Amino acid sequence: MGSKPEEHPPLLSARNLARIYRLGGQTIHALEPLNLDIHRGDFIAIAGPSGSGKSTLLQLLGLIDSPTSGEVRVQDQAAQGLGGEQRAALRLKTLGFVFQAFNLLQMLTARQNVEIALALAGWPRRKRRARARELLESVGLGQRLEHRPLQLSGGERQRVAIARALANDPDVILADEPTGNLDSQTGHEIVRLLEDLNCAGQTIVMVTHNLEIARRAGRLFLMRDGRMREVDPSDPQALD
Repeated sequence: MGSKPEEHPPLLSARNLARIYRLGGQTIHALEPLNLDIHRGDFIAIAGPSGSGKSTLLQLLGLIDSPTSGEVRVQDQAAQGLGGEQRAALRLKTLGFVFQAFNLLQMLTARQNVEIALALAGWPRRKRRARARELLESVGLGQRLEHRPLQLSGGERQRVAIARALANDPDVILADEPTGNLDSQTGHEIVRLLEDLNCAGQTIVMVTHNLEIARRAGRLFLMRDGRMREVDPSDPQALD
């Protein structure tokens, strides 16, 4: 008998993950205990209204916040036992972030904004210039390398942010409302870019309140009141 194929652990996983905030005498259950496995090649959308807990979940998966209970595992390594510097190093090595507000430095060019992530990882100057150019060309901005954010459209700024997220070849891209500040047509163009990256092998987790966009993902989770359930993105009744 042949041996079974080796099973690889998830790139990113949550186990009994919960987050409670206490404001004065009030207790807010932002995230009820949940489990989630994110495997290589997944394109996951987490959808729900404002305040449903989806951004809280993304911050926990991104090691930006710490859970009240449960744990996040990165390549089967528990993140909760790590110190602040170790968590930051793990985040830089394995995760790329795309934000609704782009989070670009206004005084820097598109190329320089991408180079920052490479500089933090210790890339030498010549190599990071070449890598930044390559990434910006890959997202359709080869002619906009030396433009600053205020000289770019919203869609172009988000493309710079995506190039920056890809800089260190992350295992997982975490995108928090990547189309939230864009018009409908530009938003669909950004999702199409994420789809192309996923087809090339990039693992993506996207948070959105837009169900039309969410249904374009391979796996879809709906959140409400801190609770999450997986549904079939091709079933329109599942979104009711």
